[in-house]
Amino acid sequence: MRAQFVMSEIGVGLRRNLTMTFAVIISVALSLALFGGSLLMREQVSSMKGYWYDKANVSIYLCNKQDAQDANDAAAKTGGTAAGAPGVAACGKGAVTEEQKKQIETELKGMSLVESVAYESADEAYKHYQEQYGHTALASSITPDQMQESFRVKLKNPEKYKSVTSAFTGRDGIYTVDDQRQTIDELFKILNYLNYAALGIMLVMLIVALLLIVNTVRVSAFSRRRETGIMRLVGASSFYIQVPFIMEAAVAGLIGALFACAMLVSGQYFVIDHGVGLRDKIQIIDFMGWSSVIGKLPFVLFIGLLMPSVAAFLALRKYLKV
Repeated sequence: MRAQFVMSEIGVGLRRNLTMTFAVIISVALSLALFGGSLLMREQVSSMKGYWYDKANVSIYLCNKQDAQDANDAAAKTGGTAAGAPGVAACGKGAVTEEQKKQIETELKGMSLVESVAYESADEAYKHYQEQYGHTALASSITPDQMQESFRVKLKNPEKYKSVTSAFTGRDGIYTVDDQRQTIDELFKILNYLNYAALGIMLVMLIVALLLIVNTVRVSAFSRRRETGIMRLVGASSFYIQVPFIMEAAVAGLIGALFACAMLVSGQYFVIDHGVGLRDKIQIIDFMGWSSVIGKLPFVLFIGLLMPSVAAFLALRKYLKV
């Protein structure tokens, strides 16, 4: 088979169906850009989970005098039953005692799933609160005696936070047990939903691209039915006749894949690193680097070549009787 003939046939086919070829390129580019973006987002979420789950602590907040007063006031209003915000009922017997704190700390350190236990006093909690929220109007009304003492528990396996939560929730002297992983999980649920939405849009665009490829091949085969008929008469093989059509689809897909790669690279450069500059503006997130983006580009190019080629091959079996 002469390469010059194949290339000339590819050029003729692309020029004859220029509008549809352009539509194929755009739909392939968008679908593959979303596909690559979904892969990167999944990797980003996985990386963030590993980073934040490792830093997630279980915080055990202890009752102070204000909590005990609130519990007594609530009990007086409800006829002896403490009620109110979560944890208030547990403080009905008064603020946490030194003996209770020692017992809680001893039990925590004795648990095999606990890696470390750090105690934070009310004064330390007040200092940290002022560092984070000192610029707000509410901060000026907060006093150290209103802050709660707490134990910050680091787990060997953050997945087993429920063991600590169930063991200490509702005990005398404990206001509440707060697991930071629950808050982190909500964030990751939102990110996963966004990823699923991107995958859904990608699938729709992929179906549109495949339909356009099939229709383009069908129109191209119909417009060149005379040439293919002559080639059959002179004994050309099925493969020889089909190759130009498959190559047309592959070239259009490759161009679309190149555009998709350009969009992914532009997103990394203009959104993450420069321009919008999310890497500098949101420093709590360790955004993926160029190695992750570049690592996805060969896969995007491969899919961009393979998908149209397979679609064209299957379409030719129906629309090109050779």
